[in-house]
Amino acid sequence: MQQLSVGMVGLGTVGAGVARILTQHVGRIARRAGRPVELKWAVVRDLKKRRDADFEGVRVVDDVRKVIEDPEVGVVVELIGGVDAARRIVLDALAAGKHVVTANKALLAEHGPEILAAARAADRAVAFEASVAGGIPILGAIDVGLAANQVQSLAAILNGTCNYILTQMTQGGIAYSQALADAQALGFAEADPTLDVDGTDTAHKLAVLAQIAFGADVRTADIPREGIDRLEIADLTYARELGYTIKLLAHARLADGGLELRVAPSLVKNDRPLAQVHGPYNAVRVVGDAVGDTLYYGRGAGMMPTASAVVADLIDVATGRAAITSRVLDFWSPDAPPVPLLPASRTRRRNYLRFLIADRPGVIASIATILGHKGISIASVIQHEPTPADENGEPGPVPLVIMTHLAVEEDLRDAIREIDRLDVVRAPSVRLGVEE
Repeated sequence: MQQLSVGMVGLGTVGAGVARILTQHVGRIARRAGRPVELKWAVVRDLKKRRDADFEGVRVVDDVRKVIEDPEVGVVVELIGGVDAARRIVLDALAAGKHVVTANKALLAEHGPEILAAARAADRAVAFEASVAGGIPILGAIDVGLAANQVQSLAAILNGTCNYILTQMTQGGIAYSQALADAQALGFAEADPTLDVDGTDTAHKLAVLAQIAFGADVRTADIPREGIDRLEIADLTYARELGYTIKLLAHARLADGGLELRVAPSLVKNDRPLAQVHGPYNAVRVVGDAVGDTLYYGRGAGMMPTASAVVADLIDVATGRAAITSRVLDFWSPDAPPVPLLPASRTRRRNYLRFLIADRPGVIASIATILGHKGISIASVIQHEPTPADENGEPGPVPLVIMTHLAVEEDLRDAIREIDRLDVVRAPSVRLGVEE
């Protein structure tokens, strides 16, 4: 069969890993692809930058047009990240008759319909396994391995940076700021970690998963999200006392009337597999109506795990599988029936609540009364010893932790606002969901 020539845009960490696999395992890739796969071009921003990989035989340039306009190039691999420049490159590649492989979850989350419409118009494939969970083949597992199922729900740890920080906070008892600094020193966190720690990166990935698992066309802004940057050691400690571990979870569930989506720190029972995912690892729990409960685990980022997914997509392009998938499954199709999103205010879940209250009789009863009036049932209560007395010898406030039964989000918000206005409450309350 004819050789597949590849033009790669972006030669950072993942790009170097892709180049390593393609140049060091030529025979293996050819056998699995059914034909030779050659990395012909690599587009970089700085030609003078030293790179720790062997690019012998690869034409390294700083002009993407050389790739787009080369008639021998059959597939363009986009690895620059971001949205605007990546969007132009992908659309230009498709218009030029190239297939596209991308690891860009933000691009798909924001412009999935436009990108896939351009692919259909050009009769070309867009393959994007590497966009979610790095080396874990979760998109293929859902759209191929679980094709007989209607996915009922999924819960996922999709950001290795956040999971590493939470692991350090939980196991080492260190504050968020120190855990973040350690993650940055080890290369697990960017110099500017905002998109990771505020939940945006996880929301991008959940938007892609929502399309594959449920056919839901959602933008990042449609997904309610909270990050880990305001978590306190106290809440990880109290959660552990209750038998839970706190994880940043992407959550999706089919509920009455629509699809429930959110990204937030959540309590997970210690005996559940997701609670045992430590350090920079990712995991995705998927529940199907036929198969039941399944779990997918592995490294969700990094040079070689993500490069593994990119090269797997290249092999799918080479064999023709990617073209069939794009044509038959018709992702982000305007003709697909809409999947309504359940308003965040109507979602139901169990909750962890922490209050800092005055050490007086009747305070717990006042809080319980407000919760009861909103239809929120209490599952358990933990009251700790008062914090140290103030300079006048007055007892310090008392930490109070309440676990609720299932509660409607809107009712809980109303109750929290009312409780926080009580003169016996000494600080804004803390509220975290519980993953069942």
